[in-house]
Parts: sequence; C-alpha cells; structure tokens
Amino acid sequence: MTTPPNPDYAQVVPAAVLSMPAAAHLGFRFGRIAPGEVELVQPHRPELTQHNGYLQGGVLGSLADFAAGSAAGTLLPVGWVNMTIDYTVKILAPAKGAEILAKGRVVKPGATLTVAAAELFSVEDGTETLCATALVTLRNVNTAG
Repeated sequence: MTTPPNPDYAQVVPAAVLSMPAAAHLGFRFGRIAPGEVELVQPHRPELTQHNGYLQGGVLGSLADFAAGSAAGTLLPVGWVNMTIDYTVKILAPAKGAEILAKGRVVKPGATLTVAAAELFSVEDGTETLCATALVTLRNVNTAG
C-alpha cells in the first residue's frame, strides 16, 4: 500500500471508531493497524449471540463493516471520514470461538469511493476458522467542507 496521507492514522482511526456508541456496545478492540489494513478482536459475549450460542449474523455484519471501514480510514487525509454505502456478508461457518478476529483490508482506494473487504475468523484454542467474508463500499467525505 502507499504512504498514508495522515501520519497519525494509527491513533485517529481507533479513536474515531471507538467513540461510536455502536462500537462501544459491541466491545471489540483494535489489534494490528497498518496502511490499508486493520484487525479487530471481538470477544464472545452472550448478549450478542443467537439461540445456539454463536455470534448472530447481524453482529458479524457490523464487525465486518467496522473492520473494512477502519482499514479504509487508514488511507484518508486529515479531516476526512468514510461512510458505508453498502456491504455484502457471506457467513461460511458458525462464529463460535472465544473471540472473532476481523481482518479488514482495502481492495481499491479512491478519491470518492473506496472498496474494502473483511474476513472474520472464529478463534478457539489458537486455531482460526474462517466464518464470514464481506465486501464493503464506502464513501469518503471531507468533514471540513
């Protein structure tokens, strides 16, 4: 990936994302952050599950959206944010581990639109099992004008 236009991206992106009430409610934390790439870790929480105890599909969609959007955010200039236009999630296996690792990455950055992706892994006893994928389109917005 290229050099990010905001040298403080590794502090700005988590601060912006974790200030959102929805992110605070989910309770994920940031792991690895690099230009165009972000990892989020979502602990398994009973209140986020469906009837079999797996993380519910909507929670997986939200986590994928946050991971992909955060990855895209690392490439934005100072004063810009991104907003999701759409996303598609494919659930491949139950999200039943002690935590879910969401790996977001930029597929194609753009001036107006950015396409990003996320892969979600159920992590149990150190083993990662792919449980969902997502493709996310985001609009880049200059908040200064």
